[in-house]
Amino acid sequence: MFLTLCLLVSLFFVKSAMANPACAVCTVAVGASLEIARSLGVDDSVVGVWAGAFLVLLGYWTIKWFDKKGWWVSKWRNPTILIVSVAMIGFMYISELEYHAEVIGILYLDPFLFSTLAGAALMIFSSDFYQWMKAKNGGHAHFPFEKVVVPVLALTLLSLYFNYFPLCEHAGGDLYTF
Repeated sequence: MFLTLCLLVSLFFVKSAMANPACAVCTVAVGASLEIARSLGVDDSVVGVWAGAFLVLLGYWTIKWFDKKGWWVSKWRNPTILIVSVAMIGFMYISELEYHAEVIGILYLDPFLFSTLAGAALMIFSSDFYQWMKAKNGGHAHFPFEKVVVPVLALTLLSLYFNYFPLCEHAGGDLYTF
């Protein structure tokens, strides 16, 4: 629980990111697989992890596009773009999900929203972690496709955790459904 809380808090301290997104094919594949996973009955908290990562990737692509165009040069640009990008989760599933806040640790939040924020924070952390590992190795990756393996492995581990240890148990009542 402490690790998850730290990941959520770290989302608000996003430093200037090196616009180093995944390839366009991977981004599209993650985006398309979200709806496929939901239609196959995968738990929404697991889908939320990947939705958060997908939105961070879209934020990274937006930062790269802004750099190419020379738009909005500011020290707050990258964190603002990433936060707005992750905030778009409300529009992705607005007609398909019903907001129902539940107690998750010390937070009172919707499990899908919580897992989306955790997935976004983990994607940012794992990308920064890869850059740190690469810098410690003389600017070279340790093995081919390490840039892809590190975030995918981290997101897979978080997905497995949320799958086998659900965020909350549904009590059967809709007392707190908004």
